[in-house]
Amino acid sequence: MADQSNNMIIEEVNKGLNPGTIVLLVVATLLILFFVGNYALYMYAQKTLPPRKKKPVSKKKLKREKLKQGVSAPGE
Repeated sequence: MADQSNNMIIEEVNKGLNPGTIVLLVVATLLILFFVGNYALYMYAQKTLPPRKKKPVSKKKLKREKLKQGVSAPGE
């Protein structure tokens, strides 16, 4: 008799999914969808958007770089 009552309790606990498991599955699914969506958007943007233009380098920076290399800047 004691064995049957213990088995019934265990079976009742195992019926259905644990609420914690459901929450974990939902959160994991949302995270995976988020990352897959981000990756898809990134790949789409790489194909369709034109490449970014580089910022123009200031004359002051050019002068400094040339002085570092040992080449005299023009106009000096």
